[in-house]
Amino acid sequence: MLRTLDTLEIAGKRVLLRAGFDVPLKEGIVADDFRMRAGLPTFRALRNRGAKAVFVLSHLGRPKGKRDAAFSQRAVAERLSTLLGGPVSFVEDCVGPEAENAARSAKEGEVLFFENLRFHEGEEANSSPFTDALARLGDCFVNDAFSDAHRAHASIVGLPGRVPAAAGMLLTREVETLTRLRDNPVPPFVAVLGGAKISDKLPMIERLLPRLEGLCLAGALANTMLRAKGFGVGHSVVEENLIERVRAIALTDLRLHLPVDVVVSTDRSGAAAVRTCGVGDVAADELILDIGPDTSELFSRVVRKAKTVFWNGPMGIAEVPAFRFGTEAVARAVASAPGYSVVGGGDTTRYPLEMNLAGDIDFLSTGGGAMLALLAGEELPALRALSV
Repeated sequence: MLRTLDTLEIAGKRVLLRAGFDVPLKEGIVADDFRMRAGLPTFRALRNRGAKAVFVLSHLGRPKGKRDAAFSQRAVAERLSTLLGGPVSFVEDCVGPEAENAARSAKEGEVLFFENLRFHEGEEANSSPFTDALARLGDCFVNDAFSDAHRAHASIVGLPGRVPAAAGMLLTREVETLTRLRDNPVPPFVAVLGGAKISDKLPMIERLLPRLEGLCLAGALANTMLRAKGFGVGHSVVEENLIERVRAIALTDLRLHLPVDVVVSTDRSGAAAVRTCGVGDVAADELILDIGPDTSELFSRVVRKAKTVFWNGPMGIAEVPAFRFGTEAVARAVASAPGYSVVGGGDTTRYPLEMNLAGDIDFLSTGGGAMLALLAGEELPALRALSV
């Protein structure tokens, strides 16, 4: 059982809050604050429960244990200040004398945002000295970083062994929602899966299969399945080493929905000629880069009959306008579905958000790898560390 905020004494305490604020920056400004907004309820809960101060710990990118200005979180702290509607003080390091002095002198109600955890090798190595240094900053620990729950890092699994700890509001809701989706979805349950690699998602597919009434596949997932069925897919991305495993998935045609038409080109940038064709008509030099209109309509019909819908992964190279049609069609279908809808993965949630459809979707997950791991039935290190 997960230790939640209700189990933690917060009043008068300096709270170490592990947040999942690994957000994209563009020209030094936060370009997408979805993960940050998703974490705001925990800040409100800590304030309402009388926390003396909140110390935000997070990471940004992959600086590989070295200080790199390109991965500084100063801009993230500035955006958090805007979202909270109050000051957020930025601290230039997350361990050491400067960090400890800032923590000791924190005023009542203050929010401090400490610099990138991954500027130190001890974070990803889960080293005891680094964990001890973090623990000296506060009195208790709240983990709200579901997006990092599959990482066995110091700030994820080390701190719960040093100070009283619990899961934040976002982490708790993610776990509850995705566990229910995995184990007890209201039937009929339909999943729409796309993206670049079937190897990342095959364990999840195999775990969900017994409960699925419909599985719509696109992207490299579908390419590999089409190749396994004997279709030519040109130069499209295929994971050849998984073809035999894919063939072994026992699905009837009524449950598995593969593309019937596709959008193809010889150039994934959209610069070359683009055409739509049947799945059996892909030329040897062409790439499948989106689903076609007939497939979009097929997937939409399947989704609209479901009482539970899960969508992960774009239908093609959706960041290129010429290959975005299928992804947008699925986004509209999921948003208009009468059943309970869950959308997850950073490369997936961006489309409902950009299309102003997020309000019509029941749950947008902040997780990518963590979400896939939980749905596959794997034990997440963060949850193990916070279990009673």
